[in-house]
Amino acid sequence: MSSPDPQVRAARNKSTSPPPRGPVVAVTGAASGVGALLTERLAASEEVKQVVAIDERRGECAEAEWHILDVRDPAVADRLRGADVVVHLALDLDLETDAAARTAYNVRGTQTVLTAAAAAGVHRVVLCTSTMVYGALPDNELPLSEDAELRATAEATGVGDLLEIERLARRAPRAHPGLNVTVVRPAVLVGGTDTALTRYFESPRLLVVAGSRPAWQFCHVDDLCSALEYAVLEKVDGELAVGCDGWLEQEEVEELSGIRRMELPSAVALGAAARLHRIGLTPSPAGDLAYTMYPWVVSGSRLHDAGWRPAYTNEEVLAQLLDEVSGRHTVAGRRLGRKDATAAGAAGATVALLGAAAVVRRARKVRRRI
Repeated sequence: MSSPDPQVRAARNKSTSPPPRGPVVAVTGAASGVGALLTERLAASEEVKQVVAIDERRGECAEAEWHILDVRDPAVADRLRGADVVVHLALDLDLETDAAARTAYNVRGTQTVLTAAAAAGVHRVVLCTSTMVYGALPDNELPLSEDAELRATAEATGVGDLLEIERLARRAPRAHPGLNVTVVRPAVLVGGTDTALTRYFESPRLLVVAGSRPAWQFCHVDDLCSALEYAVLEKVDGELAVGCDGWLEQEEVEELSGIRRMELPSAVALGAAARLHRIGLTPSPAGDLAYTMYPWVVSGSRLHDAGWRPAYTNEEVLAQLLDEVSGRHTVAGRRLGRKDATAAGAAGATVALLGAAAVVRRARKVRRRI
């Protein structure tokens, strides 16, 4: 009997050979938010051998190997043994969390994961921060290069933590030779998120500071997950910005949203925001306001050069955000109940909050005189 044609034999060998071995990937913060979405995505990928999921509670992905613990626990090193890549997504950026407790969790958690990854022989860690670390400044280029200097300050919610995480990322390869660190920085993240910037669109009027030049760039959580997967599979590395292509001017946002603006002088807006936060009436510090005043759009060229493209446009993500926040009522970062919103009304609630700050200021002047 004649032997099979070489091409047929090669085809048979290909069909019976095992699939290529992909990396074992550990994901922290895997039970909720972006971590849960990424865990599901990686578990379904033919390019990933196994997913190790780490969180303080068990999530819903049955295909992952779950370990229940706090990422600040040094025992996390034992759970990372055998992993090739770690994606660290266990971050607390909740507006309502005590700032000191939030920083303690975010910074200590990142330090522990980086040290544990090095001890466990992991060769790559992927961290996630935000394009907010570039800072929102009037002289920012449109768009910024990914190599642009990180000029943010610690005055906005969670940005101080993100800047410290960036510092840890730069230092880690020197402290742990052989450990590679990739940092992914998403634009305004949309898709089940609650931040000072998504709450901006819950207001009945869009606060615009006179003389400012806002520019809006969004990032859908699905696009963030696909960018993180690129980093996991080592299709791209370094410091990466991820978001929709281009940006929307404030006028375009107002036209697309149908929400009218309320324009205030800079001194009034910033002064009131600072006072309201200081006396505990709003969760957002005055530093958050800068991100609605000045541009911080980033090009995302590294991902593009690697072949990645966003699946969503800014217009599509804004439409989803508006759908998600429909029915919510927020003024100056403070979410109002239905009864409060109905009683006060949009403009009335804003005036009440600004008026409260003025009352506090006058009361303090009186105390100083006494």
